[in-house]
Amino acid sequence: MTADSFPSPDVDKPFSKEGYALIGAAYAVHDEIGGGMAEEIYQESFERELTLRRISFVAKQELAMFYKGYELRKRYIPDLYAFESIVIELKAVSELTSEHYAQLMNYMRISRKPVGYLINFGPLEKTEWKRFVIREFLER
Repeated sequence: MTADSFPSPDVDKPFSKEGYALIGAAYAVHDEIGGGMAEEIYQESFERELTLRRISFVAKQELAMFYKGYELRKRYIPDLYAFESIVIELKAVSELTSEHYAQLMNYMRISRKPVGYLINFGPLEKTEWKRFVIREFLER
């Protein structure tokens, strides 16, 4: 068997190295300020940590919505994009719910980004996170 016979690690877990870096930054934020703060505090702290780690990101970029070709006034605004392909939604709640998952999935579908992370800083003892992949948005 040749090296070409083995799939790239990114095939099964796209952007896994980038995700590892993001979650490391999230843990650093939680280690520094703990759980239970306001979401805006985590947003600013996480952005600062990403900057310190030289991780490229864009914060609060608006997404336009269309209905039958008509652009709606309402905009969706994900918390962050990182590495040009990952949507990140931050929360500071006691536990994640199906509404939080749906929110992230909507952001991923609208932006056509293949990978999303839902990061919850709310629990006092640890950072909670979930990773989502929409395979149809992966480049082939």
